[in-house]
Amino acid sequence: MSEVYQFSCSICGEPSTAICVYCTKDACPNHLCEQCGRCSDCCECHLLLETAGETAQ
Repeated sequence: MSEVYQFSCSICGEPSTAICVYCTKDACPNHLCEQCGRCSDCCECHLLLETAGETAQ
């Protein structure tokens, strides 16, 4: 018989089935970036978008 493990998001406590590729903490889909695979604590995608927007002006 196989066991199903229940993990909790390290940010909000919701059930999670994935981990951050950077810090390896558990993260739910709401706190895991689809673009880079990092949790919202580690994700730098928004910083890259802000920097790109500043240089485009």
